[in-house]
Amino acid sequence: MYRRDGSGGEQMIGRIFVMPKPEVLDPQGKAIRQSLHQLGYADVTDVRLGKFLRVRLTEKDPKVARERIEQMCQRLLANQVIENYRIELSEAEDE
Repeated sequence: MYRRDGSGGEQMIGRIFVMPKPEVLDPQGKAIRQSLHQLGYADVTDVRLGKFLRVRLTEKDPKVARERIEQMCQRLLANQVIENYRIELSEAEDE
């Protein structure tokens, strides 16, 4: 994670979760729910299918990194008409 004092590490990792808005139909999620029921998982009441993106940035400042990822989401990664997104930000660790 980034430090509370605002100093960053060598790189930042942005984790972006994109999901259909609640009012948008999700036929893939519905199909998955039906398949889970057929497999015996009757307790599943809803499935929403989204996407997860992991972006590594050379930016060291967490505030700037978050702003950059926000721009990416607004311009390309999420269709804001039908999708919501959430960003998590942390310092990159050796992976």
